[in-house]
Amino acid sequence: MQIARSVGEMRDARRQVQGSIGFVPTMGYLHAGHRSLIERAREECRTVVVSIFVNPLQFGPEEDYGRYPRDVPRDLALCEQAGVDVVFVPEVQDIYPMGAGTVLEVRGLQDRWEGASRLGHFQGVATVVAKLLSVVQPTRAYFGEKDYQQLQIVRRLAADLLLDLEIVGCPTIREPDGLAVSSRNVYLSAEARGRAMVLFRALTAAQDEVDAGEHSAAAVRATMRKTIESVQGVDLDYAEVVDPTTLEPLDTIDREARAIVAAGVDDVRLIDNTRLTPVGA
Repeated sequence: MQIARSVGEMRDARRQVQGSIGFVPTMGYLHAGHRSLIERAREECRTVVVSIFVNPLQFGPEEDYGRYPRDVPRDLALCEQAGVDVVFVPEVQDIYPMGAGTVLEVRGLQDRWEGASRLGHFQGVATVVAKLLSVVQPTRAYFGEKDYQQLQIVRRLAADLLLDLEIVGCPTIREPDGLAVSSRNVYLSAEARGRAMVLFRALTAAQDEVDAGEHSAAAVRATMRKTIESVQGVDLDYAEVVDPTTLEPLDTIDREARAIVAAGVDDVRLIDNTRLTPVGA
């Protein structure tokens, strides 16, 4: 396994590669969700590249950039075990050599939901993803559906910038109890983790209603909110039913939709989502 610690080293590694390249961008502290992306890339591409970079531009001033979990030696060992060919581990000055003077926006998609609660977050995501794709030049890039809004923003970014690659969305990986795997789960105490499970229960309740024939987005939205608000110590931000591509709120679930939720548990922000497919669709 090759380790590229600068943009120059990554470009040198890229020039040596022939055939398809699968790219998995991460912020490190790798878990089962990342492993599933790597495995998918391994199945579909000749060469697999993983990046490990905690991007300061996507953290707000009140957010957890400084304490975001980091363990690069552990991550490198996991990558080697998973059969990764190249790991790109740049420093901040490599990605932002002249600071953050150039920032990308994906207008519309970036402004709702996570974008409304975390101002500037998706500008940071779009900017770093564009930079990483420029350096790695993959055939396919793999993103988890767990960060669903991010996935849609990256898809739009790639389309709008005419990037010659495929953005591949991969299913959310869950713990045995249903909690979506996330690097931030390490912040949760055992008691807080129990409360966090309400997000998955709310999404399951939404699925059950739609499976039973409910077509009113307002009714499904109300069920999710009621479920989450029934647990003390969970600070609901949003529970919505949206179009899976535009992320606009829906009135009627007459085609495939997405249920999205976000809440704070002991100052840990958690997000989750699920597909809703109405009866007969």
